[in-house]
Amino acid sequence: MNWLFVFIAGLLEVVWASGLKHAETGFQWLMTFILILVSFILLIYSYKSLPIAAAYTVFVGIGTVGTYLVGIILGDSFSIKQLVFLAILLVGIIGMKVFTRKETYEARGEK
Repeated sequence: MNWLFVFIAGLLEVVWASGLKHAETGFQWLMTFILILVSFILLIYSYKSLPIAAAYTVFVGIGTVGTYLVGIILGDSFSIKQLVFLAILLVGIIGMKVFTRKETYEARGEK
């Protein structure tokens, strides 16, 4: 369940990071601030049962990959080399998620 919080927090990061470029009015800035707040609250909540390094790595990775892809969709330039390294980053993010052992973390008495 807490990985779901990390995933949602990462998606919200994509939205607010992409929105920073377009926020002009007070309402848009307020919505951006609220998205930042909710994103970090979900991430912090996930730390209660997930290793901080793994959760933060996945969170930042989702934000990085998602923001990059949104930028491409909105017209930012890109290259094949960038896409190759983005794929490598994505493999690392998946690896952090797959190879994080929850039972080791719980064995230390943390949840």
